Amino acid sequence: MKQPTLPFWQVWNVSFGFLGVQLGFALQNANVSRVLSDLGADLHSLSLFWLAAPIMGLLVQPIVGAASDRTWNRIGRRRPYILGGAIAAALGMLLMPNASLFVTFMAPMLFGGLMLALMDGAFNVTMQPFRALVADMVPNEQRTLGYSIQALLINIGAVIGSILPFVLTNVIGLENSAPKGEVAPTVTWAFYIGASALFVAVLWTVIRTKEYAPADYYRYKGLTPVTTPEIKPSLGVRLANFWQLFINMPKTMRQLAVVQFFSWFSLFIMWVYTTPAITQYIWGIEAKWFDASYLHSLDAIPQEIAAAKGAAGDWVGIIFAAYSLFAALFSIVLTRIANRIGRKLTYSLSLLAGGLGYMSFLLFQNTEIVHVNLLITHVEVPQGALDLLIPMIGIGIAWAAILAMPYAILAGSLPADKTGVYMGIFNFTIAAPQIVSGLVAGQILKYVFNNEAIYIVVLAGASMVLGAIAVYFVKDSGDESELVTQTH
Repeated sequence: MKQPTLPFWQVWNVSFGFLGVQLGFALQNANVSRVLSDLGADLHSLSLFWLAAPIMGLLVQPIVGAASDRTWNRIGRRRPYILGGAIAAALGMLLMPNASLFVTFMAPMLFGGLMLALMDGAFNVTMQPFRALVADMVPNEQRTLGYSIQALLINIGAVIGSILPFVLTNVIGLENSAPKGEVAPTVTWAFYIGASALFVAVLWTVIRTKEYAPADYYRYKGLTPVTTPEIKPSLGVRLANFWQLFINMPKTMRQLAVVQFFSWFSLFIMWVYTTPAITQYIWGIEAKWFDASYLHSLDAIPQEIAAAKGAAGDWVGIIFAAYSLFAALFSIVLTRIANRIGRKLTYSLSLLAGGLGYMSFLLFQNTEIVHVNLLITHVEVPQGALDLLIPMIGIGIAWAAILAMPYAILAGSLPADKTGVYMGIFNFTIAAPQIVSGLVAGQILKYVFNNEAIYIVVLAGASMVLGAIAVYFVKDSGDESELVTQTH
């Protein structure tokens, strides 16, 4: 029996929780380096703290994917994991900005690193079943639409999450500079708000989405129902089976893994080092003000330094919101463009736009202060900071494609009864390049670029361009057939 198509709003509800999850991700991506720096982390060691995020994804997603493939209960198949992950993520978001309160038990920056691991692990527990839920609920002919709606909601959440600290500073009036060893009040309250929004958005999907009963699911996917009780294999057998799935992954997944490596290597650098890069390059703050040893030698951080770092940190939220907004807008037309020129060419050109965006950071160093009307408030920032909105267009286009195109290309090559575990395995292609980036980027920054973070961002651009080239070698078996189906 053919799987029924879904009304637009039902596809929307299936993915709505992504808005809350990405709001949390956006707060993490724009502010964790700032938080860890305030708590005492060295500039070149930031990427090592950030390793907690991809490592948790690497460990969690395949396990959760395989478990959700085998789960059928009264809550559903994927929804129990989605809800449980959201609760844990919200808890981590509430605790992380309060790391300085736990100094009796451990160093604040170590506690912050542990909360980063908890948050990101919980995000991954939520995210992987969400992607599998779309594959379960949305028929093949609506799959590109489904993942495009995901990308749209992800970027709406990212815009809101990115600008929260800026809004709390410039509209609400909270303090955005942090005393030595503490986190700015704007960041703390942004994490509180983000935790609440994440939980509510995920709860909406859990309540508003009714997963298919096992019999209907098997019928729609052309599978034979399991009628005998499943004998749980030993750990050794499960690991052997997992390894067989891994080495026998579809060829398309292997090819996409190369593209993913260059893409996510770049994204990790952006999230870790954009704040110090623009603080140094545009606000003119010397690298020593990111050196933990130097800061420990001081009784207090000078007010003008703290203010500049706070202003730069808030502006990172604005430019991250900008690329997320551009990504959301591009997501609206992404399906139409892919249908016209093909998914591969769309994907490649998008990554090229992102790579050029990163490299163009070098062009914007004008320190002249300008008055900017952001509608919700007026601010004064260096001209170079305002000009950074231009490369965000290309980065936003790349981000939208990264969120949608690999999954749209991959989904058609996966066996239906192993979609969850293969989507989890595919997360290796997201986590592994971030781990490599985390291990080497800080060392490159310290020993090659002398802690001048702007140049590590340029390196990210070169990596993204290599990703654009690698798309050429990907085989998209569903591209032509889907185009023919939708254009006739």
